[in-house]
Amino acid sequence: MSSKVSAVPRSRPDRCPGVLRPWRADDGLLVRLRPPGGRVSSASLRALSRVAERYGDGRVRVTGRANLQVRALPAAAGGDRLPGDVLAAVEATGLLPSRAHDVARNVMASPQTGLAGGRADLRPLVADLDAGLRADRRLAALPGRFLHVLDDRGDLADRPGDLGVVAIDAHRGQLRVGDGWGEVVDLAGAAEALLDLARCFLERRGQGPGAAWHVAELAEPLVEPHLPDPGLPPPASALPHGPVPGGVHVPVPDDGLDRAAVERLCAAAPVLVVTPWRGVLVPEESR
Repeated sequence: MSSKVSAVPRSRPDRCPGVLRPWRADDGLLVRLRPPGGRVSSASLRALSRVAERYGDGRVRVTGRANLQVRALPAAAGGDRLPGDVLAAVEATGLLPSRAHDVARNVMASPQTGLAGGRADLRPLVADLDAGLRADRRLAALPGRFLHVLDDRGDLADRPGDLGVVAIDAHRGQLRVGDGWGEVVDLAGAAEALLDLARCFLERRGQGPGAAWHVAELAEPLVEPHLPDPGLPPPASALPHGPVPGGVHVPVPDDGLDRAAVERLCAAAPVLVVTPWRGVLVPEESR
């Protein structure tokens, strides 16, 4: 996981979109929702599709960070915010459990973790990390581009990120900190280690529009660099579309999923996994 980021001084704050902070596009407002580890219930995806159909262009899109997007939404009078009824409809999907942490819940994980292969099941770590982020109002200040990457098989080795863990075995993992490696930790305590590092980043990032967005932009390393553990998994290729161990990886077109496509996915499994390769993994365990 590398963090190749610009060293050019910034003159503006991060504007990565969320729900409370939409992006104004030519066709209206665009909102982004961040399901941790890409996991989304069929009930939530159906509800989001209804929001897109009623208020937007009728389609749910996926991003290269395994996020969900809806566009062409209306703006409240005199501003770049969603009207109250639209915001309420988005919140009712269950995909925005904390308004304060709207753009801070950036947690990417290997899509097949806990479903097939891999060194460890990282789903409990995803849940613990997200709960810890939401429990600390200080962490709501993390930039919208700040990303945690949790990897149990090497498939996210080439993904830019700020903090993360790569599993060595079922019980241990090594921390990723910006461009480098941190210490080896027990996976059971990895969430708190990551949260502590995120707090440390906020203390060191600076103030104002020139504040760092990424760990690699800090003037000094966040931790003492470590060598990569020899037991780490080698880099693995991207998850192909089609049948894969643990399920079926369904590609999502650039213009997103319409209501019929969403219904087909949701009929196949109660929980789906949005992937960083612009797809949706339908787990075999629930089909």
